[in-house]
Order: sequence, then C-alpha cells, then structure tokens
Amino acid sequence: MSYRLPLLLFFILSISATGLKAEDGLLRWAADAESGAPYVFQDPRLPTRLIGYEVDIINAISKELGLEPEFVQNQWDGLIPGLERDDYDIAINGLEITSDRQQVVNFSIPYYLTFEQLVVRKDEERINTLADCVGKKAGTLKGSLAERILRAKGGIDVRTYDSEVNSYADLKNGRLDAVLIDEPVAKYYAGWNDELKLVGQPIGEVTYGIVVSKSKPKLLAKVNRALSKLITSGRLREILETWNMWNYSMAIYLNDKTESNILPKRYTEFLQSQGMEVTFSDLMNRYIGFLPSLGKAAITTLELSVISMIIAIVLGLFLALTRVYAPKPFSMLAILYIEIIRGTPLLIQLFFIFYALPQIGIKLSPFVAAVIGLGMNYAAYEAENYRAGLFSVPRGQMEAAISLGMSRRSALRHIVIPQAVRLVIPPITNDFISLLKDSSLVSVITMVELTKVYGQLSSTYYDYIGPGIIVAAIYLLIGIPFVKLSKMAERRFSVDKRKMV
Repeated sequence: MSYRLPLLLFFILSISATGLKAEDGLLRWAADAESGAPYVFQDPRLPTRLIGYEVDIINAISKELGLEPEFVQNQWDGLIPGLERDDYDIAINGLEITSDRQQVVNFSIPYYLTFEQLVVRKDEERINTLADCVGKKAGTLKGSLAERILRAKGGIDVRTYDSEVNSYADLKNGRLDAVLIDEPVAKYYAGWNDELKLVGQPIGEVTYGIVVSKSKPKLLAKVNRALSKLITSGRLREILETWNMWNYSMAIYLNDKTESNILPKRYTEFLQSQGMEVTFSDLMNRYIGFLPSLGKAAITTLELSVISMIIAIVLGLFLALTRVYAPKPFSMLAILYIEIIRGTPLLIQLFFIFYALPQIGIKLSPFVAAVIGLGMNYAAYEAENYRAGLFSVPRGQMEAAISLGMSRRSALRHIVIPQAVRLVIPPITNDFISLLKDSSLVSVITMVELTKVYGQLSSTYYDYIGPGIIVAAIYLLIGIPFVKLSKMAERRFSVDKRKMV
C-alpha cells in the first residue's frame, strides 16, 4: 500500500504539463471567454470560434511579432495570478491599469480608453447619477474599477458578479436597482435592450492595457512595439471602428480626429444575432452545434473525476488504516489531515494548490492541480467510510486469524479489508457522484469543464434553459454507468446473497 500511492501520484503528475511552458513560436494569451462582447466571446454563429475586438488586437500583435496566438481560458479575476504562475505569456480582457496592479505586473501602453456607464431599468426615474445609488442595490463585475468606485462612494449595497451578463439579467429581473460597468459592456448588452437604459454622465476614466509579468521585460517591449505599429498604421483604429468602439477619448489619446468611412460591421452582426427571430429548427441546430464543445468538456470532466476518485480511494484507505492500526503519532497525523481537509472548503484548497504553492516553487498544471485537489479532498471522506467499514468487521476475526498463525498484515489484507471494502461500496459510489458535480469548481483554476462551457454558451445566447438541460443530461449520463457498476459490485461481493455450496 505504502509504495503504490507515490507511484500513482507520479503517474498523474506526468500525464499533464499543460500551461507550464510555452512552445517556441507561440504567444500564449489569456482571457475569460465568458466575459462577453465586445472583448472576447464565442461567435453566436459558430460557438467553437472566439471573436471580439481584443481577439483581433491579439491576432494583429501576433502577426507583428511573427508568433502564433494560443488562447488560454481563465476566469477574469484570476488572470493576473495565472500570469504570475507562467500559465501564459500575456493577459488581455478589459484589465484596467491601476496603481496597485502596476506594483505586481507590468502593463503595455494603453490600447483603449473609456469610462464607467450607469444602467437602470427602462421605467426607473429615481437613479440618474452615482449619488442616486446610495441606499440601493448596484451590481458590477467582481474585482473591477467600477466595484472600487461603488464601494468608495459608500452607502451602496454592492453586488459583484463573475459575468457582466448576469448583472444585467438581475437588473432586468428586479434584483438590482442599477449596474455600473465599463461603457463598452453597457453598449453591447444594455444600449439596444428595450428593458434597460443608459443614464447619467460618464463616470471616471478607464484605461485598458495588456498585462505582462515583471519577469518578462523583453516581451513587454515587443508587445509595446507591436501596439505602436498598430497605432501608427491605423490598424488599431480600424479594429475599434469595426466593433463600434472608437470614441472621443481614443481620438484625443491617439491625436487622430480625422473622419473615417469604416462601418461598424462587427457591432451590426452582434446586434443582428441578438435580435433575430429563432425558430424551433434554428434552436435545435444551435443545440446540435453545442455538442462538440460540450463533448470535449464532458471528456475532461470524466477524466478529471475518475482519476481524482482513484486517488481518493487509495489515499482514503491508507489514511483509514493509519488512523485505526498505526502507532499513535502516525494515527494522530492521519486524524489531523482528515479533520483539516473536511473542515475547510474545497474551493480554498484548490486556490491554495494552484496559486499558493508556486510561491514556494511548486508549479502544477491546471489538470494536475485539479486532480490532486479533488483527490486529496475526497480522500478524507473516503477514509471515514473505510473506518466505518473496518469497525463493522468483528474484532474476533482478526484475533482468530492471528491465532491461526497469520500475521497482522496478512489478516488485514485477506480478512478485514475485503469485508470492509464490500461494505463501503455504496457510499463510495455516492461520493463519486458528488465529486463529479464538485468538479465544476475547478473552473476557477483555468480548467474548462462542463459547467464552464455551459456558462460560456449561456452568456453568448442569453439562453440558460436549453444548454442547462443538455449539460444536466450529460452529467446524468456520465453518472448512471457508475451507479450500475456499483450495484453489480454489491451483488458480486455480497456474501449473504451468494448461493451456499
């Protein structure tokens, strides 16, 4: 038992090194595809393709640098920590240049200037300024400059969201009184909506920059040179105008007040995709188009869950045996592990493994970190299942085996453990189903699994029902075979149901 677990862990660690080091010729860039238009989002016409004005900027920069862009998914509020882990080379996703962030990472020269925009429901007449939000509920993006502005004002019940789309949904449903988010988001998600309206004057000044680690000054210089070329050639303005993003602040910043005949083609396409009538046939075709993305995510979820459960089962048995039969010092260590793991949230453990360990030189890929986090967490619960199983085996069987000349180790291996394992098969199966669902938490450490893909698709189409039903069905289909397998194992190993010869 003692030598098998390290070998298993070594195997797990060796199967994935994704994100630890970029290959030559690649520019690894990160964003949150769930952040929505016009930044980085899935094409409503082709869900497997990413579009957005920041996608166009990265493609143009990559072309200038002679590199191939490679997208890395990460949650918006985890983009800078992921950069510090070297999971990617740069991050771009409407990241505001602020003094506190500049102490941690480097920013490129600005590629966009804008402001914060207040949005309310169409029939709301009481709120027209930031001061009018005092005593009311206002939503915004978690970790954004808008959140800081709302909290600095004081007296406002601030609600934060991982996705801007959800904040506007809550505003329409009456859960919020107002939303304060960057003007491009308001333009794309509220400006055309009959149920919402933009109010008040521009609030604050927002400056976006591409984020680069302080350990890569040469890369920062290259990115700045490429951005400068995009500015002087007019390519940056062309991208912005295509997405209807050109504004007075950019004209002042770039000293470019000339007129242009470039049509906002991308913006028009987005509006058409939001306002077009969808027939039942169109809806079914759309859902069928989701299947490749959902299928890939389902495989990731299944791999993650199965490998994590293997670790949990093996490590859990080791912990249970140590707690019950090992000398007191080792038994106390096992108890300490079990109580600490069961007494702290899985989400905190995942954050610690993925973001804290690199600070002491231990860098794990997202897949490996997720497997270890889930496996170690559920091992504590499996240990308690095994302990109950071990105690359910009559002590006299151990004593009888020893009196017949068997060693304590042989008695455990051949007499006690097989009976204990048979008894804990049902709770282990239940725990696997729970682990399968808890795997959705690993999206916070850049893993793209079923729940994350569901969020991306839903935010793109404002459709939470259809994709939700499909994803729920996939989870159910993944879990059913393991339930059947556990019932077969129960029948196979159940002594009282065997025919006595």
